[in-house]
Amino acid sequence: SSCMTALRTRINNLLSDSLRAVLNCGSEHFHFSIFPGSNTGIGKRTAVDLAKRGARVIMACRSRERGERAMEDVKRESGSNNVAFMPLDLASLKSVRNFAESYIKSEQRLDILINNAGLYMEGRTEDGFGLMFGVNHLGHFLLTNLLLQRLKESAPSRVVNVSSVAHNFGHIDFDCLHQHKALGTGNSFRQLMQIYSDSKLCNVLFTHELHKRLQGTGVTCYSLHPGAINSEFDRNMNRVLVLFMKPITSFFFKSPEQGCQTSLHCTLQEALEPLSGRYFSNCTARNVFAKARDDATAKKLWELSESMSGLV
Repeated sequence: SSCMTALRTRINNLLSDSLRAVLNCGSEHFHFSIFPGSNTGIGKRTAVDLAKRGARVIMACRSRERGERAMEDVKRESGSNNVAFMPLDLASLKSVRNFAESYIKSEQRLDILINNAGLYMEGRTEDGFGLMFGVNHLGHFLLTNLLLQRLKESAPSRVVNVSSVAHNFGHIDFDCLHQHKALGTGNSFRQLMQIYSDSKLCNVLFTHELHKRLQGTGVTCYSLHPGAINSEFDRNMNRVLVLFMKPITSFFFKSPEQGCQTSLHCTLQEALEPLSGRYFSNCTARNVFAKARDDATAKKLWELSESMSGLV
């Protein structure tokens, strides 16, 4: 009906409020950006925007077929040929190490690292970690640390970690991590949602601790909630749940273009350095609950992640 169409238009306009300011930012201060999970959804839209601005974009994805297809899409939509694909499976620490080694050998700069990949799915990684812990946190943690020296050499540079508002419902069960190498052990919908929320809390805590360790290096970092996105995230969900959620997501959720705006803000906005370590939503720094900025928890998670990923 016309009333429903008008309501949808109004909602989309509200969701797009932050878009204009971001699109006015220049890209002269950076040239090289890489990010995992850039073959679909907001990652792909972010890649298109950055490529349009003249950045060299490295799309890091698990599937070579999907990654190369997405790379060609980004080239076509952006009008830039300075886009490349490199294979990266965050569920394999070996793959993460191989990617970092290849990147350092082939590219001289790294101005922006956008840790965009995320999944909602049960299972185990190649190394035996819970899949959501391994992919959503540990793989990104290792990748970032392996590329830190190149980021420092390219300073001023930035690390952008895509988290979620779901982090508000998360907690870190260190006993479970030690015993099961996972954030949780259940496989019901409620339990999996809890584990997903836990992994998103890891992203915010990682950013909090990373900021403390990067002070004085010229590298800054930010975590963010992109908004509820109507994209291909549901391809990892139960099919019955997808059928139930589709009418809701298609009406109320952001498009990938709208959803990538906060990522672009944290990547491009000038004079954002004083807000390093902060959490953003709708292109604005937001306050987080005490558990998401707890120094002791963040340090403990960092040290455990170092051990689990083989950094120490």
